[in-house]
Amino acid sequence: MSRASDRHATRGDLVLVLNCGSSSIKFALFDGGQDPLPRAPAWNGKVQGIGGPSPTYGETGIEPAPVELDADHPYRSALQRIREGVLARLDGRRLAAIAHRVVHGGSKYFAPVRVDAGVLDDLKGYIPLAPLHQPFALEAIDILLRERPDLPQVACFDTGFHHTLPIVEQLLPLPWDAWQRGLRRYGFHGLSYEYMATALPERHGDAARGRTVVAHLGSGASLCAMQGLRSVATTMGFSALDGLMMGTRTGALDPGAVLYLMEIEKLSLEEVGRILYHRSGLLGVSGISSEPRVIVGHEDDDGEAGERARLSLALYVRRIVREIGAMAAVLGGLDLLVFTAGVGEHNAFVRERVCADLAFLGVALDQGANAGNAAIISAAGSRVLVGVEPTNEEWIAARQAIAIVRDRTH
Repeated sequence: MSRASDRHATRGDLVLVLNCGSSSIKFALFDGGQDPLPRAPAWNGKVQGIGGPSPTYGETGIEPAPVELDADHPYRSALQRIREGVLARLDGRRLAAIAHRVVHGGSKYFAPVRVDAGVLDDLKGYIPLAPLHQPFALEAIDILLRERPDLPQVACFDTGFHHTLPIVEQLLPLPWDAWQRGLRRYGFHGLSYEYMATALPERHGDAARGRTVVAHLGSGASLCAMQGLRSVATTMGFSALDGLMMGTRTGALDPGAVLYLMEIEKLSLEEVGRILYHRSGLLGVSGISSEPRVIVGHEDDDGEAGERARLSLALYVRRIVREIGAMAAVLGGLDLLVFTAGVGEHNAFVRERVCADLAFLGVALDQGANAGNAAIISAAGSRVLVGVEPTNEEWIAARQAIAIVRDRTH
């Protein structure tokens, strides 16, 4: 990556966005030379299977292909492969910054921040709160800080959008000193919800500024209740385990069940963690997959397999419906319901089942529009406007990073 300090960052520079998981890195390169910043990246893709036997590298529009990674340092090697792709696309321009999706900013970080050694140490303290994502984003930042200390690394927090939550939504019913130590409901998927706060009024006008619930349904899943495009309630809380049933995560769970697993069944903390994060949710109940589109194909199977498939999807939908009802109660009604993220954008049958159970709120679907994943899927007579809106977390992160860099140059 070319040398580009923040002192010399210009409007023609590029910004790279990295979204790091335990075995994958999504990347997107945005052209900061255009104002407003284009919502489509100039180049993007994904390295998958990092640390596994068959990693792949793929750019959007190109079939993923096997990639050779250093077995001892697979993450560093994956970053190097992305670096090579960036270098090939600089075309005389400079890389102004790298934006990182960081899931948890704790009680200290809400706004995007340039990461130095002190900030990095702070963020490492939040790894137990987001073990599926936090350590890997920080590993990438650490590597790049050491290799390119002159290149700004900007942390963009999934918790940031929920800074507007009223205190009553942040509080946990624990002893008061827990609040003082930072145990509170933070909320997540904030980059996605921040994009919704930009895109929804563009599409739906003033309706988006009213009583809105956004359902971010992906491998991780949550809801956000918005009033005036600000977060007023959300389903994820202290950690990304709370709220909705997810692909492999439990969602909200009676803490007594955790105590039982540890005290009666004598499972270790590590074993319980694996159950809660990796072996539960749709995968755990169905025994088939963490993907609704896969499970639905087994609902007509005979015997236990079919029953578990049906039950897993019924529970998944029930939890979504229950929590939308709770969000509507907080808002005092519902004007707009929006589905986003992988499941929300592409699984019409999930939307159909959820909306059928929300008929009591006046929700009515246009079945043809829903089947086609249209931007508006509610029927003409529906009292609630229902939409589908693709999310764009990478664009939000790029925009935040550019703002940080430009602030430091003026």
